[in-house]
Amino acid sequence: MSREPDADDYSISFVRSAGPGGQNVNKLATAAQLRFFVDRSRALDEAGKQRLRRLAGRRITEAGDLLIIARNHRTQEGNRREALARLMTLLEQASKAPKPRKATKPTRASRERRLEHKRIDSGVKRLRRKVRGDD
Repeated sequence: MSREPDADDYSISFVRSAGPGGQNVNKLATAAQLRFFVDRSRALDEAGKQRLRRLAGRRITEAGDLLIIARNHRTQEGNRREALARLMTLLEQASKAPKPRKATKPTRASRERRLEHKRIDSGVKRLRRKVRGDD
């Protein structure tokens, strides 16, 4: 149920960046701070929002918003594009429900291989023991 987030699902602000920028780094606010409002977004269903929170980890604020900071580019536009691309990647991952695991039984051959390996290991360990009467 993933779709592109509406413009009111997120806000972008710009702050001073510690990244590249030469002499401009201390004068211009080029780092993009994207704040995605997870709870009020309609881009994901409730299960998708839970997966997004798990994927985001520490990037979720106490208010429940997702905070993405992009500062790899020297321009606001480059950092804005990168922040939006990272958001879209996260939303895409969160929209896909994991495939349920199907329980399977080990094959007969794999059980026999396991038992044969156990017999070999047992024999090796038996040979490591002290020999009786060798005190």
